[in-house]
Amino acid sequence: MDLPPQPVAPVHAVVETHHGVEVVDAYRHLEDLADPAVQAWARGQAVHAAAVLASLPGHDRLRARIDAIVADAPFTVGSVERLSDGRIAFLKQPAAADVPVVCLRGRTGGDRVLVDPATLPQPADGGHVAIGFFLVSPDGARLLYGFAASGTEEETLRVRDVATGRDLPVEIDRLETAYAAPSWLPDGRSFTYSRRRHPEPGATAAAAYRFTQAFLHVDTGDGSGRDVFVFGHGAPGSPPLEPMDFPAVIVTAGSDWVIGQVHHGDESDLSLWALPVRELGSPTARWRPVCGRADLVTGFAVRGDDIYLLTARDAPRFRVVRTSLAAPDVSTAEVIVPAGGAVVHDVATAADALYVGVSRGVTRDVLRVPYDRLKEARAIPMPADEPSAAIAAASPDQPGILVRGSSWIRTGRIHAFDPATGQLADAGLVPLGRFDAPAGLTATELLVTGHDGVEVPLSIVHRADLRRDGSHPAILSGYGAYGHSTPMQFSPASLAWLERGGVLAVAHVRGGGVFGKAWHHAGRKTTKPNTWKDFLACAERLVDEGYTSPERLAARGGSAGGILVGRAITERPDLFAAAHIAVGCTDMLRFETTKNGPPNVPEFGSLADADEFRGLLAMSTLHHIVDGTAYPGVILTHGINDPRVEPWQSFKTAARLQAATASGRTVLLRIDYASGHGIGSTRSQRHAELADVWSFALWQVGDPEFQPAAPPRPQPQRTPE
Repeated sequence: MDLPPQPVAPVHAVVETHHGVEVVDAYRHLEDLADPAVQAWARGQAVHAAAVLASLPGHDRLRARIDAIVADAPFTVGSVERLSDGRIAFLKQPAAADVPVVCLRGRTGGDRVLVDPATLPQPADGGHVAIGFFLVSPDGARLLYGFAASGTEEETLRVRDVATGRDLPVEIDRLETAYAAPSWLPDGRSFTYSRRRHPEPGATAAAAYRFTQAFLHVDTGDGSGRDVFVFGHGAPGSPPLEPMDFPAVIVTAGSDWVIGQVHHGDESDLSLWALPVRELGSPTARWRPVCGRADLVTGFAVRGDDIYLLTARDAPRFRVVRTSLAAPDVSTAEVIVPAGGAVVHDVATAADALYVGVSRGVTRDVLRVPYDRLKEARAIPMPADEPSAAIAAASPDQPGILVRGSSWIRTGRIHAFDPATGQLADAGLVPLGRFDAPAGLTATELLVTGHDGVEVPLSIVHRADLRRDGSHPAILSGYGAYGHSTPMQFSPASLAWLERGGVLAVAHVRGGGVFGKAWHHAGRKTTKPNTWKDFLACAERLVDEGYTSPERLAARGGSAGGILVGRAITERPDLFAAAHIAVGCTDMLRFETTKNGPPNVPEFGSLADADEFRGLLAMSTLHHIVDGTAYPGVILTHGINDPRVEPWQSFKTAARLQAATASGRTVLLRIDYASGHGIGSTRSQRHAELADVWSFALWQVGDPEFQPAAPPRPQPQRTPE
């Protein structure tokens, strides 16, 4: 079968000098997504990739298998919220639905759909709409919800009357929910929200997020309302903030205080202020400081006049302390959960106790800490087949919590914890299908010695009868940024890979948070090389243990994980047969110029600083691709609407790899023109990408079922001069 050609990107080299270092950018022109020539090149790449993937013999059977496995369960459940009257609101995705709906479950059962995205205004280009967040008012009468089109994450807020199912005349665009969702005030009519400002005329993309503002929407009785700027740079009584600080106002049921929360870009450490709720919106309001960046607070929970802070100050694996909102003082705060061997990563308040999420390596526990016996923290006992636990939902005016169990080899359930009995009961929210607890799988946890002697956790999932003879296809995934950890979890769709004898592994590399703050800081900015070197050590261990071989091994990482995979295959191209870079950060010298670049300076660094420039250059895949190198087969996937990582990052890297590789293996650029960073993608989009990526990997590792009759010939490429 004749395939459409893979277009060749012309070379228009741009040479720049940073801190005495000359840097060549051969494909700067691909950054201009409005250029018809760039659009034509990208369309040609997308058409070529789609044709190649469709030509793989096993592709359609694999996609059908993924669809069948996932469709077996009646529905799946996303975010969950406990209401004060005992009802539960949640995102529910029926087996036949492409996007989740917002549902409300009564105290005696029965689900009512509150919002179906299919009934909302749809984009004119044929895309789709997905729910971004939802929040039911304290009295259960109204619903706040946000929605966005086709992965843009450009959310619009609406208010729905729960009884009638009709929206009130309130619609707010440019909503900022990445750092905090809106909050209801106690009256159940007014609410707080954060919003991006209109860009100034002539402003660059990098200025898009400057001086975000937090507002109070005051209900005026006719269903509409007025909006008051209450927190952020220039608001009455508000502290001065930096351009890339992201303010939000958090309201907690049962407390007379509201919290002014500030994320400093994408840095994990918060600054917090407090204000009596009665003063919110007053021109004489005066916010009082609770903690600053030096206090290393990454999370908090409020109960009445007290605030519980999750802090890494003098505690590399975090601890929980308590101080009064009337007179906050972190330096004298009472220690509730002391620093220890476990990493403390979550805190929530319920009517009966404080609930704290902790982890020991990959496995997580939830501790119950009674308010009247604060030294008696006890882990909630979990079922043996769900060894890891996380707080799914908690409410300050409801006793107990909902706990989400998890495992590497079965779908986790949502359990209701009853503090009166100390027992868990299945909440009945997650109906299990035949493929949610498959027999014959096993999971192994290893500690791998890294390049500098540091031990790195590695999780491996495979069939129990797998022979470790090096013959099995394996996908090694990793992330390693922002202090985020990959939790223990199982997706039924993964059975389509595992049942074929495939191996799935996760490297918990530095830059993540599996061992706390120090683990995070050991893999960011100038220490970023530890991230991909840890990944390489885990890849070598998989080979040494006989799980796979370099000829059968694929690497996978998305977003910031694109740094990890890109640098792993450029440093050790001989160790991998294939790689998948999803919405990846691969040109780190230009990332700072993008809309989402300035908020990420705390994590990756800035070109303005000489040391951080060298760190950015070290982690930038594009600048480590060498002509004539035998690179593995690579598939780069990107949604054209991505607001977090510009699609041209993948464009430039694909063009450079296509020009440079000498292995004869394929480099594909797969573009989805109705998605973004993956947030808000439909089930069909996720399954299509999964089938494409796994088919590509199976082709590259030599699976006979996925070998095309006439493999596509690499196109002749021009290389940079």
